[in-house]
Amino acid sequence: MVNEAVYQELIAKYRGVFGRDPEVVAYAPGRIEVLGNHTDYNEGFVLSAAINFGTFFAVAHNDGSSCRLVAGDLMKEVAFEIDGICRSTSDTWQNYVKGTLAGLAEKGAVKCGFDGMFLGNIPLGSGLSSSAALEMSAGLALARLYDIEVDLLTLARIGQKAEHDYAGCKCGLLDQISSLAGREGCLIKTDFRSLECESVTLGKDACFLMCNTHAKHALVDGAYNKLRAACEDAAKYFAGVLRHPVKALRDVGMTEWALYRGGLDAQVADRAAHPIGENERVLRGAELLAAGDLAGFGALMFDSHESSRRLFGNSCEELDVVVDAAKKIPGVMGARLSGGGFGGSVVVLVHPRDAETAAAALSNAYAARFGNVCDVSVITPAAGAYVL
Repeated sequence: MVNEAVYQELIAKYRGVFGRDPEVVAYAPGRIEVLGNHTDYNEGFVLSAAINFGTFFAVAHNDGSSCRLVAGDLMKEVAFEIDGICRSTSDTWQNYVKGTLAGLAEKGAVKCGFDGMFLGNIPLGSGLSSSAALEMSAGLALARLYDIEVDLLTLARIGQKAEHDYAGCKCGLLDQISSLAGREGCLIKTDFRSLECESVTLGKDACFLMCNTHAKHALVDGAYNKLRAACEDAAKYFAGVLRHPVKALRDVGMTEWALYRGGLDAQVADRAAHPIGENERVLRGAELLAAGDLAGFGALMFDSHESSRRLFGNSCEELDVVVDAAKKIPGVMGARLSGGGFGGSVVVLVHPRDAETAAAALSNAYAARFGNVCDVSVITPAAGAYVL
């Protein structure tokens, strides 16, 4: 089993708190976004992967109407009733589970409370979507517990709605779909208009390093939502000036952007250029991987980060230092921020034989600039979420 030690710790803690074994345990991985930054809500394309870090959710029925929920890392408990579930302003980690349960309750009956606990090893605020892993593990476990039938796409939408209505972040479906659709050794190419996924083999000559800068990664402060609003404003503008239907920025090409950008506010134009360019990089990247051109694919990752830095404004000094250092390290083929941005992690493409030396070099470069090291872990594409 992946992350066996975390599972065993969860079961021991569950028994200690609730005095019995759970009835259901589910697991969901985090994700890395390899190409396709902020393209999901623009109905574009993304290359992502489920990863070898994730979250377990253990649960059992209880005899009342109260839900007891314990964060296994903090060993802190909250309680709420199954009727009238609402957003919490304290212990806000519970909102991801509350929102997921509320979504499931719209699909089937939640007739009694539960005793639940979750525990994972995804670093919080790292840009690896610990929130989606919690939503998907909770969703799978609670759906099984209450015998509620939901397909994976419906469950992904429930998690997204939990983010929107309970966590306050207007995210797309990237994190949830990646957590559910992962395959070992493969990237996931997702079309976020049709929501069709296909697996793209990465190959044995590549793995990823996760460089967690521990820089602030708080998308609910409005930054993410402002970027999304700029993209939506730009799409409305292009729909009015282009002579073909434009539903989202996915329908705009870089040539069209260059010709008509003058009608937009300069910053909004820059914001729009990022997902438009990212869509083209994802499609080209999938072709390069199919041809075995890892160096070419890595170059697109570097281009993607530069677009985040110069056009979209969702990078930061800590992320830039890691990417700039990566360009100088032998064996590194590509690097970029992963996730919403504004902190968190950089994902680095490297040959497995060079992973250890590259990790040390990246950590040293970060320490030389900021006085403390960044955490570097080897990331491998893993299977998606499941009920144990």
